[in-house]
Amino acid sequence: MTEAPAGELSMETQAKSYPPFRAEHVGSLLRPQALKTTAKAYQSGEVSDEEYLAVLDQEVARVVGLQESVGLQSITDGEFGKTSWFGFFFERLEGFGLKESLFDFHDVEGEDHGWMTCYTSAKMNRRQAICVDEFERLGRLTTETPKVNIPSPSALHFFRGDRCRDEAVYPDIDEWWDDLVGIYQAELQALGDVGCRYLQLDEVPLALLCDQTIQAQVRGMGLDPGQLVERYIVTVNRVLESRPAGMTVGVHLCRGNFRSRWMGQGGYDPVAEQLFNDLDVDVFFLEYDTSRAGDFTPLESVPDDKSVVLGLVTTKSPVLEDADALKRRIDEACRYVPLERLALSPQCGFASVAGGNPLTEDEQRAKLELIVGVAQDVWGRRDESV
Repeated sequence: MTEAPAGELSMETQAKSYPPFRAEHVGSLLRPQALKTTAKAYQSGEVSDEEYLAVLDQEVARVVGLQESVGLQSITDGEFGKTSWFGFFFERLEGFGLKESLFDFHDVEGEDHGWMTCYTSAKMNRRQAICVDEFERLGRLTTETPKVNIPSPSALHFFRGDRCRDEAVYPDIDEWWDDLVGIYQAELQALGDVGCRYLQLDEVPLALLCDQTIQAQVRGMGLDPGQLVERYIVTVNRVLESRPAGMTVGVHLCRGNFRSRWMGQGGYDPVAEQLFNDLDVDVFFLEYDTSRAGDFTPLESVPDDKSVVLGLVTTKSPVLEDADALKRRIDEACRYVPLERLALSPQCGFASVAGGNPLTEDEQRAKLELIVGVAQDVWGRRDESV
């Protein structure tokens, strides 16, 4: 395959038949009203397990059909069985409760919004598989490549720092990390055993540590931002020691996506060298839909054996991007990473929490169709892949 000259889109670069694909999406999709209503009734005990699972199966099948119909090759279950992008993970473990996050969300009106995050109140225990059932359901519904999303381990620590746990239970924070790594390793092994070959880690803290205000807040908590970056990268690498051969692993960087609100801003420069070179993943899904994410310059640090999925299409607004403008931005990114190692996606999911962002399902579909269409124009159609 001929490398595209920097700054020039080249049709010599082709579509792909293995992940990451040229057109990707991050994972979560808008929950339909029928599922929201049934899930609420299920949580209050008004419907049975069987009734809830019947609706869940029906709606997952429908959203798989949506993804396939627009031409996506990596397929998720829309995260329809999850309360949020990371809440589901600790909810399915023993040892966790809720406490207030030390970091707020922000909105376009300048208002701050507090929220509840996880807190380790007892010894952590993986009493059952966390994502295996969802993966197996998804695998039965698609002939494309199923992708599983799980939160990066940092998400269970960062939002309260070392106050993430009861010190009477875990007096040594290193013991806390060791137990968490063991849980993740067991889950990856279980996913590998049932055939999962595409895994995405959703990583917010490493993106937030690019924000100078948040760095100052971290220091005020008695922690060192640089040491946290190192800790989070080392932890992911320990987890990935258990991944099976042939599993593609990506990491999605996000500055927060809660009903179109965000938590941080700032380009990837403070973490780029360590992130891109030391994190043992195959592909980076990078938020790039607004100026809050900075420019493409940090991509200079991406090594030759890793790919970048450009999150240029926003899920925070229903306004549909211009295809030519997206192509110009891809062209700009080619100055730093060759076109053959790039792909296109939204900056985040459409529903990082069950409530979702303020878009309709039709507007969501239009954005997914746009991503696939631009990818086909830039890299070629699927039937041209080799």
